Amino acid sequence: MKESFVTAKKRKAHHSDKLKNNLISRLNRIEGQVRGTKRMVETDTYCDEVLNQLASIQSAISGVCNLLVEHHIKSCVLDQIREGELEVIDELMKTIRRMSR
Repeated sequence: MKESFVTAKKRKAHHSDKLKNNLISRLNRIEGQVRGTKRMVETDTYCDEVLNQLASIQSAISGVCNLLVEHHIKSCVLDQIREGELEVIDELMKTIRRMSR
């Protein structure tokens, strides 16, 4: 089991209902885009059209990540720093490096 998974299991996010609904709505939309793109591949849609859909999906996922990172820094990370848990900075840096690959 990876350390970050074990650490993440001990903590809970504290998202507002507005943020949670926004994230769920975006993820549902992305899920629909992925299903639609899968159908495009199954029906032999021209590659360029599929690639455009995939770029759109990547952009949507990036938007979800950016929204969640912003919220995470402004709430979870800030709270932990205030509590003296400075290791959260290293955790955040690992996450950002992973996201930028």
